[in-house]
Amino acid sequence: MVRSLLSGTSATCTKSTTAGLRKDELHDSVVERMQMSEHNHEASEKPRLEKRRYISVVVPVYEQWDLVPTLIACLHKQTLSIDLFEIILVDNGSLKPNVPNRLPENVHVTSCAVPGSYAARNHGAAMAKGDWLAFTDADCQPHEGWLFSIYQAGPASDLDRTLLAGSVVLFSPRERPNIWEKYDIVRGIPQERYVSRGYAATANLALPKALFDELGGFEAARFSGGDAELCRRARAIGCDLIYCGRARVNHPARATWQEISIKARRIKGGQIRAGSLRRRVVWGLSTLAPPVRGVWRFLASPTHPTHYKLAAVLVLMRVWLVEVVELLRLCAGTRAERR
Repeated sequence: MVRSLLSGTSATCTKSTTAGLRKDELHDSVVERMQMSEHNHEASEKPRLEKRRYISVVVPVYEQWDLVPTLIACLHKQTLSIDLFEIILVDNGSLKPNVPNRLPENVHVTSCAVPGSYAARNHGAAMAKGDWLAFTDADCQPHEGWLFSIYQAGPASDLDRTLLAGSVVLFSPRERPNIWEKYDIVRGIPQERYVSRGYAATANLALPKALFDELGGFEAARFSGGDAELCRRARAIGCDLIYCGRARVNHPARATWQEISIKARRIKGGQIRAGSLRRRVVWGLSTLAPPVRGVWRFLASPTHPTHYKLAAVLVLMRVWLVEVVELLRLCAGTRAERR
């Protein structure tokens, strides 16, 4: 079930919950906290809060060290006081880890030899000092109010069994996006829709460290889909998953066919190589069917111009062919894409 926890604002929070859990108490608590957030955010550029908690931002990095300076710059501009969070960058086997020479004092760099972003996130979480963990990616650009929104909505004793999923906004730095960017923007990362289905993407996901440890972290062997799997495990033991639109992360749209196809192959590998046999069979059979639902969702989108939607449909059909070929490759025993 999904319902609004804060109405009347441009950035809403909605909740995916299991039957019989706290409802009215959680609702009242979150509404009060988010209303306080609105007031405090306007009152101070660097707000300090009465309940001093600490957030550890964990970011896996694989061959994307050129993007890290932009990420760090965005995190350095956070309205949350710098003494209330740390940043843990986890190199995941990059051939040339070009770590920036000068990093803020709250930035720590480590490495994980086990391949896969979820293994790297587990490694970073293990050395985290925070009460809460906030996950994002090296190619993301968090909005300046990202951590403050997580701080206000999350770190409190009555939400210690809650996962927070923030919004992810795809954008193009170009005045005229190319066809690949149009596809990526229309496809997007619809976090609110994901939450309604019981999962969220680690491009913008936060949860208490104690809960993460209780769950045993991410399934380290996965190259894709580990975020959804973690969320489902959490909900299976009675935890709540809340969408918090105000906690926003921006993400540049992929601008080349290579980037689009690599992501499609990685996701397909996560679907076919992990999970129960039944789930893998279902994914395999659905891959062979034309993406009719995807075409309908693209064309029905109310937020994008028609030429964006038509371009996205064309690319989607090409992506489908890549997915079918990748399915056959995986069934033949080839290695799954990890990038």
